[in-house]
Amino acid sequence: MDIRQLRAFVAIAETGTFTAGADRVHVTQAAISMQIKQLEREAGVRLFLRTPRRVLLTEAGERLLERARRILREHDAALAEMKELAGAESGRLRIGTASAMIASDPLPQLLQELRARHPRAEVTVESGTSAELVRQILAGELDIAFVSLPVEARGIETELLSRDELVAIAHPEHPLAARRVVDAETLAQERLILGERGGNTRRLIDQFFTQAGVRPHVTMELSRTAAIKRMVEEGMGVGIVPSQSVREEVAEGRLVAWWIKGAERINWELGLARLRDGYDSPICKTFIRLCRRHFKGEDQPRAKTASRRTRA
Repeated sequence: MDIRQLRAFVAIAETGTFTAGADRVHVTQAAISMQIKQLEREAGVRLFLRTPRRVLLTEAGERLLERARRILREHDAALAEMKELAGAESGRLRIGTASAMIASDPLPQLLQELRARHPRAEVTVESGTSAELVRQILAGELDIAFVSLPVEARGIETELLSRDELVAIAHPEHPLAARRVVDAETLAQERLILGERGGNTRRLIDQFFTQAGVRPHVTMELSRTAAIKRMVEEGMGVGIVPSQSVREEVAEGRLVAWWIKGAERINWELGLARLRDGYDSPICKTFIRLCRRHFKGEDQPRAKTASRRTRA
């Protein structure tokens, strides 16, 4: 029993003849007769009684008619909804962000532009660590997320949006405040305030100290860059964060920033993560284009790129 057979059955029942029913569904009389024969064979009962002037429904046909109409209504409604989604006026997009900086700027502007193009779309935003957001994408709970790179998960593809250097930050009254550059040995002697373990940025920092052959003195591990900056402002220690995240504080004299000698290879990288070979809905495609335009100045999307490393 398929949709074409049900549509043919309803057409005949409502018009009263095979000829009129065939005209309604735009097939030949022979074709519609074959569809009804197949439907009756599958149902195991006769659906019509043939008379010289018209056809009549059997008891089984009468029972099937209302169900067939309901099935066709649901079928047509589902197609209309899918066409509406394809038309990009509505839809759903579940976004994750591992960066508080992105959540405050530029995400609000991106969402405003997205709303203008998809006025009836349902958009949600969740925060978490990069690892947590990747797990949610793999579980089908998120469609796309801003994460720090690289992502080491099978089934996830990422796209680099921006790159930023990591800098050390301290209180303006720190004894070394006048310096411009510090090395790993100097930082290892400070009371360090770093991001929590498990994040990409923290992993890169740990690798930097390991390669330098020193063991850092970590006194705090915090989940948010904003919390790290606040602790450093209170003189609780020295932090390591992306340089763009402290532009305002450094400009206002609330913090000082040092370039880290030998840390050129531990740049902080922001990317978009989503399922590899997954379905990008119209609203998701629009969001990706908006992100590319904001971060890269692009108007046209580039080909998708897979994560640089994958792990089972």
